[in-house]
Amino acid sequence: MTTPVPEALEALLAEHVELEQRLADPAVHADQAAARKLGRRYAELTPVAKAIRELEQTRNDITAAQELAAEDAAFAAEAESLAARLPELEERLTELLLPRDPNDGSDVVMEVKSGEGGEESALFAGDLVRMYLRYAERHGWKAEVLDATDSDLGGYKDATIAIKTKGGAEVDGVWARLKFEAGVHRVQRVPVTETQGRIHTSAAGVLVYPEVEDVEIEIDENDLRVDVFRSSGKGGQSVNTTDSAVRITHLPTGIVVSCQNERSQLQNRARAMEVLKSRLQALAEEKAQSEASATRRSQVRTVDRSERIRTYNFPENRISDHRVNYKAHNLDQVLQGDLDALLDALATADRAERLAAAGNG
Repeated sequence: MTTPVPEALEALLAEHVELEQRLADPAVHADQAAARKLGRRYAELTPVAKAIRELEQTRNDITAAQELAAEDAAFAAEAESLAARLPELEERLTELLLPRDPNDGSDVVMEVKSGEGGEESALFAGDLVRMYLRYAERHGWKAEVLDATDSDLGGYKDATIAIKTKGGAEVDGVWARLKFEAGVHRVQRVPVTETQGRIHTSAAGVLVYPEVEDVEIEIDENDLRVDVFRSSGKGGQSVNTTDSAVRITHLPTGIVVSCQNERSQLQNRARAMEVLKSRLQALAEEKAQSEASATRRSQVRTVDRSERIRTYNFPENRISDHRVNYKAHNLDQVLQGDLDALLDALATADRAERLAAAGNG
């Protein structure tokens, strides 16, 4: 006797087969963006389809073994052994069927801003930027600083960086890993400006936005104020003889983005518009989410130490994430881009929270 598969799971299996057939058609790959979207959905459904089929097969094997147990006692033991696996397979499938963050496959734009602590905060902001750049390098991602305002001692008053995968149809992209970085990061150490050797506390803020591919956001040119200026390097000296850097202000929201990394004004404007669209998309999504759920995590807009999500304690070489009570004494390695253990803990906690919510729903 074959155990029937629920209609909703049958639909997922049918979609998986259809996607496999479409991706085998060379004509589909003429549109790379569409092919990438199909490929990402196929990659997302593949483990689900595998789990459904494995669960279905196990249930059918249990039924067959139970029917044969009357003739051979060995089949009764086999049925019990197979039945013991069911809870694990069912939990795995439940986890895979949890609603996914639609942006998990996206690239990201990150903003790092100094806050309380003056020059020390700016130096710490620089440490965070370098940490994310090194993390991207470890994963083979492409990272670039789009815009930055330098501090006198070599830190950043603020910096905007873009991190991208190499392309393809990854289910989990940069956003899936770095979305938990949004918030206030607190540092405890002896600043270079401290002459008495006292430990100071300061903070820097991190904002993370998914970089949208198929942008639905429409921007009215009349809502923009565009300023051009000369690109500057460390210490504020001009590194360009032309006004190639671009600053765009979106008047309705007050959002300001700038880019001076590209060679021409046209390129900088195009890149700045991409960042603006990502920020407007994130703003629209955040509004929708806040209306749907008051408990939804939101981006932190103030760099107040009391709103910290993480503490970097240099004297103890300790990194602590206060959202999941994560603590490790490898701060030196984390600042070199070794973030995976910390990010895994955050992802695991998020998954457990979503499982609990699904169980209560």
